[in-house]
Amino acid sequence: MLPLPVAAPGAPGKPWWWPAIPVLMCSMLLAALVASASAAHGTPFGGDEALHRWVLEHRPRWAVGLAVAITVTGSGVPAYLLAMLAGAMTVRTRRWRGTLAGALALVSVQLPRIALASWLARPRPSADDWAWSADGYAMPSGHTTTSAAVAVLLTAAVHRAVRGRARRPLLVVPALWAAAVGVSRFYLGMHWPTDVLAGWLLTALWAGLLGMFLILLRRRKSGAVPSNEGENT
Repeated sequence: MLPLPVAAPGAPGKPWWWPAIPVLMCSMLLAALVASASAAHGTPFGGDEALHRWVLEHRPRWAVGLAVAITVTGSGVPAYLLAMLAGAMTVRTRRWRGTLAGALALVSVQLPRIALASWLARPRPSADDWAWSADGYAMPSGHTTTSAAVAVLLTAAVHRAVRGRARRPLLVVPALWAAAVGVSRFYLGMHWPTDVLAGWLLTALWAGLLGMFLILLRRRKSGAVPSNEGENT
């Protein structure tokens, strides 16, 4: 597992349930977005169509080439290699376990994404508008979800393994990369912008649930148990 720092038993710190707050917010936003897309029966929203048309009118060849170079890093072999690297950086004493944990963590976000995409079955924009190849349903965007999950793992790895002046800028790099991958998906015409938004929300929900699980696991191993604040025992 990818370890998280937690307070020692009896020490002050954030309660075990604090990641539930972003989890609840992201789940509500994702549910509202998915419900709206389902009610529209695959028809894109007005904002989707407007931004899609703008993109088609502003795609110089050099920008398309840059977007393709970015988008291919957001899924498949490159994404899994980065996830395994993040795991190895985090679990430094037994790197093979960290490598495996990184790959399994990435798989754990793919399963709900595939299930949600298959259930919703939202069509992509017209293939005539694509500047690169794509397959599968549109929402949530697979590249967006995958790259955002990898960014979460890399950020945790940098936070744990890197010290000194390089730490702060390196903490920002994964998020910038994941954002660029997400933008590249609708810039290349293969997704509606709300497909990308759904991918980010799903990953945020996944990260919050993963954080809750790891905190509870570490608290159990350290002997701490959840208790009500101020309750006498």
